[in-house]
Amino acid sequence: MKRRDFIKQASIGAVAASSVAAPAIVHAGKKIRWKMVTTWPKNFPVLGTGANELAKLITKMSDGRIKVKVYGAGELIPAFEVFDAVSRGTAQMGHGSAYYWKGKIEEAQFFSTVPFGMNAQEMNAWLYYGGGLDLWKQTYEPFGVMPAAAGNTNVQMAGWFNKQINSTKDLQGLKMRIPGLGGEVLKRAGGTPVNLPGGELFTALKTGAIDATEWVGPYNDLAFGLHKAAKYYYYPGWHEPGTTLEAIINKKAFNALPKDLQIIVENACKVVNQDMSLEFTAKNNAALQTLQQKHNVDVRKLPDDVLAKLKALSHEVVLELAGKNPAAKKIYDSYNGFYTQVAAWHDISEKIYFNVR
Repeated sequence: MKRRDFIKQASIGAVAASSVAAPAIVHAGKKIRWKMVTTWPKNFPVLGTGANELAKLITKMSDGRIKVKVYGAGELIPAFEVFDAVSRGTAQMGHGSAYYWKGKIEEAQFFSTVPFGMNAQEMNAWLYYGGGLDLWKQTYEPFGVMPAAAGNTNVQMAGWFNKQINSTKDLQGLKMRIPGLGGEVLKRAGGTPVNLPGGELFTALKTGAIDATEWVGPYNDLAFGLHKAAKYYYYPGWHEPGTTLEAIINKKAFNALPKDLQIIVENACKVVNQDMSLEFTAKNNAALQTLQQKHNVDVRKLPDDVLAKLKALSHEVVLELAGKNPAAKKIYDSYNGFYTQVAAWHDISEKIYFNVR
């Protein structure tokens, strides 16, 4: 009897022990390996390194259970093929911005930036608390990918020009690298928009293939050496007041992850989204001073009549996009409704404070 009792108790103990040990076996199981392809040059400051940081954060937060390897533009695929690569499953993740896919999903541009629209703080509020992220996910659903905000440039500069912009006439015939809705606005103002990846900007501007280019702001532009290719540096960045960068994730790959790893991936994107905006805020002015004091860059404000013309054209372009299809109208209504109420608050909070401090 004692022997039988001993065997019975030993069997129960073994079952209990295996139940306790089971999670450890799961955590020590097969490691998951993902590829991330980006639209940025390898290790490019803030944009490229932001993608690197996202990959590192996912690896650290998961204790190495999922490891992400980053490929810069051109390493695995060309810069503007990132969306298709993630959709096909060639890579499990991508990093870029939604306006690069306008030829495939025109309304996706709302999730990147709108000329004279919301800034970084307002965009993030719309995405996280105004229904924007849900609409974004619905927009990408047919392509088998899911988006997450993964960075923001804040208000950009208007760009680098090899001729002065003194009136709206100077926009006529201007060949400028400018993506998204801003490019369409320039076209209506008489210019010629060109879409080029970041790695080609310097050469195109230096050789005269383009007359002007926008990129991001002083910190990134200094790193690219754009001051060596153009004479005039204009502000403000009317075309990109708060450009959201995105992580796009292959949905099958994401759904195959355990729930805790899914949460890690989503929250790593949130961390990087905030951190990039903070880094630009911290480093842009020092870079601007370097451009002005060391490199004698001519920094100028766009004339008021030019900005007024661009604003009027922007309104036309955005309304036309909203009328393209029911999905675009739904996104526009959400974006515009949120913009209206948040702008009213900022008129008596952020804006008035900036004017009086």
